[in-house]
Amino acid sequence: MPPAKRVGVGAITLLGGALCLLAIGAGFCSATLHVPRSISPPPAGATTVEIPAKDNVRLSAWFWHAPEPNGNCAIVLHGIADSRLGSAGLAPMFLKRGYSVLAPDSRAHGASGGSLVTYGLLEKYDAIGWAHWMKAAGCRKIYALGESLGASILIQAAAVEPAFSAIAAECPYADLQEIAEYRMRQMLRMREFVATPLAKLIVISGMLYADVAYGLDFRQVSPRQSISRTSTPVLLIHGTKDIRTPPSHSIQLAAANRGAVLWLVPDAGHTGASTADPLEFRRRVLDWFETH
Repeated sequence: MPPAKRVGVGAITLLGGALCLLAIGAGFCSATLHVPRSISPPPAGATTVEIPAKDNVRLSAWFWHAPEPNGNCAIVLHGIADSRLGSAGLAPMFLKRGYSVLAPDSRAHGASGGSLVTYGLLEKYDAIGWAHWMKAAGCRKIYALGESLGASILIQAAAVEPAFSAIAAECPYADLQEIAEYRMRQMLRMREFVATPLAKLIVISGMLYADVAYGLDFRQVSPRQSISRTSTPVLLIHGTKDIRTPPSHSIQLAAANRGAVLWLVPDAGHTGASTADPLEFRRRVLDWFETH
């Protein structure tokens, strides 16, 4: 084959490979921005409430009044592809201690509006909006417990405004690009020396697609940077057997804020601390709130 023709074939191959990576990245991005919705009727004792988000999307939540109120409130935020039904199971431990409880559906989840999950870019303002609603509803102090994505949202929100007296964050990610690359490596099931650079290229192309197609700059989503700028007390909880978001993410977050406290839960999986050690989970979370 003549040299010129070999160069042309090589260029076409490279272009094809680049286009293939862009297509895979776009598909990966689209799948992570759109998740299945699960809508459930309100459980006994819960009232459905709604507020407009900063971008006028309607957000929906369940609210429980404490039988013997202490004047304070707690918000519980669920993880990706879950709903307020998943976080409603955490409400009783707060209600029994006098906290009224709010369990929202995150945007693009459950009964809340919005078509895209933005991993904190918009959700952090949603969380602050709910804090303002609780304050207007008569809550003296507002506390927050987040699971997985909900935990990362709370950390990002705290860097914008000190809306919460204290936060408990279970299994948050430290940086969106890092966790996306980690999960892509898991999906590829290749040898590490192949999977690592390939996952990086796919995630970068997916983030580029999100920016071009939706105007979402996911390079800004870094709870590690957010926690370094907040004065809100943060209790980090992470299972040592979490393979979805490794405990190294909470270790990074704790290192970025000297005031943060880290509890590594032996034998707990992703958001599994309340199952692995329910008594200690309740004790630590409630003590954290009551001491702040």
